[in-house]
Amino acid sequence: MKTPSTERIHIAILGARNSGKSSLINSITGQSVSLVSDIPGTTTDPVSKTMEIPGLGPCVFMDTAGFDDEGPLGEMRVARTSEILARTDFAILLFRADGRPDAGTCPDPGAEIAPISQEWYKILTDRGIPVIPVLNTEGTPGSHDSQEHSPILNEYRKRIKTLTGQNPITVNAVTGEGTGEIFRAVLKLPDRSSGPSITGNLVKQDDLVLLVMPQDSEAPKGRLILPQVQTIRELLDKGCSAVCCTPEKMEAVLGRLSGPPDLIITDSQAFEKVWKARPEGCRVTSFSILFAAYKGDINAFLHGVRVLDRLPENPHILIAEGCTHASSIEDIGRVKIPAMLKRRFGDNLRIDTVSGNDFPDDLSGYDLVIHCGACMIKSRQVLDRIRKASEQSVPITNYGLVMAWAAGILDKVTLPL
Repeated sequence: MKTPSTERIHIAILGARNSGKSSLINSITGQSVSLVSDIPGTTTDPVSKTMEIPGLGPCVFMDTAGFDDEGPLGEMRVARTSEILARTDFAILLFRADGRPDAGTCPDPGAEIAPISQEWYKILTDRGIPVIPVLNTEGTPGSHDSQEHSPILNEYRKRIKTLTGQNPITVNAVTGEGTGEIFRAVLKLPDRSSGPSITGNLVKQDDLVLLVMPQDSEAPKGRLILPQVQTIRELLDKGCSAVCCTPEKMEAVLGRLSGPPDLIITDSQAFEKVWKARPEGCRVTSFSILFAAYKGDINAFLHGVRVLDRLPENPHILIAEGCTHASSIEDIGRVKIPAMLKRRFGDNLRIDTVSGNDFPDDLSGYDLVIHCGACMIKSRQVLDRIRKASEQSVPITNYGLVMAWAAGILDKVTLPL
């Protein structure tokens, strides 16, 4: 099975128009991934290419439009570039050493770095995105070795270090000379392997975990959904025993076990049935709640769900899905949760739904945001959405917590705090 895109390290290549971003991604990947042209604005929508980096693992390199693009279409391209920051783990900030202002530098190599590059460096650091500065010597006379001692290039390096606090990596984006240093720089960035796990401290080696998984129309034929696959794999890695069943078979499976499971993980829509059938004292949680902590901020989501107890009259709620899919009569976000909320709050309740990357910047008209389990988007995207909601004082919560609230067991289910 391929590594899901959401679990790959995403590396964005950013820079002004014609700084060599498309040439660089082609050199890094060894393929003609992006169209290369001297015409400013050639790259429009971000272009992605997956590859493996030895020692780091599966990655996604993302080529972007120049952040100094102009005009109405240019503004739209820059907006698309801004959007990918929500899923960027590391950024390569590219400068071109040919003295052109539109390449992110200035005609006088002794002058300051162009303000637009300074602005984007600040945007990246404010978001906590590690930056690798790279100086593209494409078009600069001399070999790569001789350029290392060029007084002009040394001045560029000095200015870039003043901006970023780092000595830039020198590359030729067209020939690929120096790109190996980029790989080595990426390997020195903070280790992601020590990040959170899906089940956190809820299980330990030799625990028995029962996974209750409805196989309805939302489950792809012949396959398990991604959160189930990832959770099962993690349980096996932790030395746990995983037993799987549907809600209809749960009581029969429990009857065949020699003792109660140490933890039950269920699909949130089966909360009520699973809670009633569980052995007394057995801990119960859901895939969505686990992913709320794994991908987002469980405390922010927990605060948000309690707003359901004090919503104003005629509340306005946004339901945000991380993926795009065809809706069905069993759809949790578009059918089941809206129906449950309208039974509780009446037909005056207004609900909007967005999916994929279409998360609005302006949340001021909403009383609550309810987010999916986020299995198909990156943690950084979820945290970015939580940040947006917090900055606008709009509470945000998660499908699993809402379903637990609706079942009347919010304060009884086990949370990965």
